[in-house]
Amino acid sequence: MTAPHPEPPQVRIALGDRSYDILIGDGLLSRPSTWAGLPAASSALIVSNTTVAPLYAARLREALAARYRSIFEVVLPDGEAHKDWQTLNLVFDALLSHGCDRKTVLFALGGGVVGDMAGFAAASYMRGVPFVQVPTTLLAQVDSSVGGKTAINHPLGKNMIGAFYQPERVVCDLDTLATLPARELSAGLAEVIKYGPIADLAFLDWIEASIDALMRRDRAALAHAVRRSCEIKAEVVGQDEREAGLRAILNFGHTFGHAIEAGLGYGEWLHGEAVGCGMVMGLQLSRRLGLVDEAFARRVTALIARAGLPVVGPALGADRYLELMRVDKKAEGGQIRFVVIEAPGRAAVRGAPDDLVRQVLADCTR
Repeated sequence: MTAPHPEPPQVRIALGDRSYDILIGDGLLSRPSTWAGLPAASSALIVSNTTVAPLYAARLREALAARYRSIFEVVLPDGEAHKDWQTLNLVFDALLSHGCDRKTVLFALGGGVVGDMAGFAAASYMRGVPFVQVPTTLLAQVDSSVGGKTAINHPLGKNMIGAFYQPERVVCDLDTLATLPARELSAGLAEVIKYGPIADLAFLDWIEASIDALMRRDRAALAHAVRRSCEIKAEVVGQDEREAGLRAILNFGHTFGHAIEAGLGYGEWLHGEAVGCGMVMGLQLSRRLGLVDEAFARRVTALIARAGLPVVGPALGADRYLELMRVDKKAEGGQIRFVVIEAPGRAAVRGAPDDLVRQVLADCTR
């Protein structure tokens, strides 16, 4: 007789009547208990992309067959370059052509781009239908699938068109990380590393000690990295769902990083690569503001490099960086606001003089 699977670890996002669980473990896609308790509906739509659908869509469809009479799929082109209105409309086309109603459940099967677009479609279709995040990349499991941010890009700014809309559940099946390309794994590690400087120095210590195990995809190390990252994000989102204050610290490295992505063209650098380099810039800005010392900045920069991430940014020119960073959701009255490290393990959002930012860019780009 086969021994039953132990129940997967759960992290709870506490948001009152919008609360939900993040399930983390092996073999979750095929486990019936993973899908128990989801909203009742006659139909479901799996939203995936050309890379992930051939790997996991059939497995998810089979798992959902007992719950939904009709299961449809829409397969989107892969990559950040397609996170736009045209691709989003493919999801709406599928929903409408199949006669999906307001109880239809969307399942976002893929990385951050799929999750963001499926979530935005769910928030918008018939003014809101339920959806479930099934992230298949490390970056999506530790960050983008959690917290209800959904969006598409605009040529002038990343994630500038979207909505806060919480999923019914997040399912982090660690088995899906086995097929992740090495570059995507490194990109995900950027978002894992982020949590140390902003919130948990003990976690930063653990990442430094475990980075080699993470790079070789040690299952126990990945499980801890995903769980602790989700715990930190859950605590922050539970206090500030709509980024009125505290939640902005989760964007450490993102103001510089989004400028890199938009300036180079979406998809030239992966999001995590841009965030990793953006954290280096954020550390140097924090140092120049007198908040952290050079030793701490070098320590975190070395860890980012060990994760296989770029630590020198592209030479877009300081004027272009500043122009792009003024189109940022944290900007106020045209003034750029940066996430800085106030002290190791603690972050804050504050402005900085353009001259100081130019010095940072001179040091961190080529």
